[in-house]
Amino acid sequence: MWRVLAEGSPGLNDFASFGAAGIMGAMWLWERTTSRRREEQLDEAHTRIIADKVQLDELISVVRQNTEVMTRLTAAQEQLGQKLSGKG
Repeated sequence: MWRVLAEGSPGLNDFASFGAAGIMGAMWLWERTTSRRREEQLDEAHTRIIADKVQLDELISVVRQNTEVMTRLTAAQEQLGQKLSGKG
């Protein structure tokens, strides 16, 4: 177990030479390192989510515009069909 901690935490041997205080210091250093990595991962995920939201908003806007155009086109086709059949 100490070998794994020693490989992942620089200076563990220096802390361990101080006994319990060294172990506590090494644990604190290891916790801070892993916490920093986790915070970076959360920041990256947040950035991706925000970017995805912007893209999704743009996609929804395009779909709404296309729906409006298709509705107008259908109405125009119906009017033209009525005029051509003599009902309008």
